[in-house]
Amino acid sequence: MEINKTEIKNKLELVIQKLMNLDGPDNESELKDKGESIGYFKRDFGISEWDWPQGVGLYGLINKMEIDGSDEYTAFLKAWFDRNIESGLPSRNINTTTPLLTLSELNRNLNDKNYEKLCLSWADWLMNCLPRTKEGGFQHVTSANGDRQGVRLNENEMWIDTIFMTVLFLNRMGQKYQNETWINEGIHQVLMHIKYLYDKKTGLFYHGWTFNENNNFGEVFWCRGNSWFTLGILDYLEEFRNPLNSGVKSFILDCYKAQVSALKNLQAKSGLWHTVLDDADSYEEVSGSAAITAGILKGLRLGILDDSYKACVKQAIRGILDNIAEDGTVLNVSGGTGMGMNKDHYKNILIAPMAYGQSLTILALVEALRCFK
Repeated sequence: MEINKTEIKNKLELVIQKLMNLDGPDNESELKDKGESIGYFKRDFGISEWDWPQGVGLYGLINKMEIDGSDEYTAFLKAWFDRNIESGLPSRNINTTTPLLTLSELNRNLNDKNYEKLCLSWADWLMNCLPRTKEGGFQHVTSANGDRQGVRLNENEMWIDTIFMTVLFLNRMGQKYQNETWINEGIHQVLMHIKYLYDKKTGLFYHGWTFNENNNFGEVFWCRGNSWFTLGILDYLEEFRNPLNSGVKSFILDCYKAQVSALKNLQAKSGLWHTVLDDADSYEEVSGSAAITAGILKGLRLGILDDSYKACVKQAIRGILDNIAEDGTVLNVSGGTGMGMNKDHYKNILIAPMAYGQSLTILALVEALRCFK
């Protein structure tokens, strides 16, 4: 299977334009009636709100600019941040940290004092105010449903999402200011999440861990949850200005390589992955598949993975392209997914256009163009 660069470039542009103009789904009223049980959170839809779906969306744009060496989306990003800051930010938590990952990168060129003050203040809040689990893990505090200033504590719980949503930002700020306390805390959090979420038998990651019951909830291998590690961990390692301890780096990369080896064996014929990775009866999910693809492509490009993964990612790219509508909407994206006690919880999550679906597809297609020059 060969890579059609023209098709990738054309669909990439469509996906980007759709992201920048994304609104709620046409059947939102129907989804609202079913509520949280199927992953309905009004804040998750569209590109306007300050939360994790939009934060991941912005990350796709900033990465596209960085790779192109352009400032094409700077005006859009600046307007987005200014509008949200002026209207008042929501509560600080794990998920609302995500937009800061883009803001901290954007401000490397803008050098806006207010932006930098916000980033520094937020990093300090993560270190000193964010609730912790036993052993000092970042507790996966999220936004309250329907209350921008409220939070859902998820006491003593760690979720795999945290590495991407929060640890990447803290490490970026630590690297920028060479703040060893922040850098070391990021390392601690990565190792903590591996310790409690990584399954040694399969090489995959569970969605979460609770110190209240000392278990991994439903012990489900959720696609997008795994993808946060596949994609995020290489971005995390790449950010280091001074070499990370070689033993720690090798340990992290060994986990990454074991995970992608397991993922390769679970890939569906379409090239995508099922929302419950080891359940072929669960639907194939595009956002997680795109992030997995981007993470494997990056591993290939950096020489971490060998050429045996090329067929896997080529098939995945085909599957992703087949799920991009004519207007650039990325199809078959699952909604926001809380912690589940069984596979059915994940299998029943709604499917709708989401900013992170657009963004993770952008990252996968951009990596494809970089990897297969």
